[in-house]
Amino acid sequence: MKLLFNNKKEDLLSRLKRQEPAAQKIFYDQSVKKFLSVAKSYVSDLYQAEDCVIKAFCKIFKHIESFRGEGNFEGWARKIVVNECLNFIKSRKTVFYLDDVHASVLEDLQEEQIDFDFNAQELLDQLPDAYRMVFNLYVIEDYSHQEIADTLNISLAVSKTQLFRAKEKLRKIYFQQQKKLKNENV
Repeated sequence: MKLLFNNKKEDLLSRLKRQEPAAQKIFYDQSVKKFLSVAKSYVSDLYQAEDCVIKAFCKIFKHIESFRGEGNFEGWARKIVVNECLNFIKSRKTVFYLDDVHASVLEDLQEEQIDFDFNAQELLDQLPDAYRMVFNLYVIEDYSHQEIADTLNISLAVSKTQLFRAKEKLRKIYFQQQKKLKNENV
């Protein structure tokens, strides 16, 4: 497709604010794969993740005037994708937060430094929704535990517990996969 304009971000943004379909298509084409990857990290089912992305694009285009130019436009749009995924998960009401673990267990945990070769998305897809949401918000979106607690309406301790359990579950899954691969190669 021939570009209708120089595709400068400022120019694209001003055209998006004027609701120009050509600008919307360019932004969609440039962003859909990245946004689908973000959505897939929260919503394991591809079709549901696609629905979240489509809804997010609709919100982005509808509320583009609310972007004030503070920060990065793509970051603003990405946050809408994340929020759409969180709203989807909350609407299903299948996320259960387990009881807190003792704080001493969290403090004693030391991160293992391991050199991996794996598909991160496959590992994340195996996490329960509650673990995956907290893990993604903390590790990928760089939210603090307080921000996660506020966003998900959970306590600070539950946020920390879910992250701890997500990391433990990811380790177990990874080592099980490695053991299985090792046995297959023998």
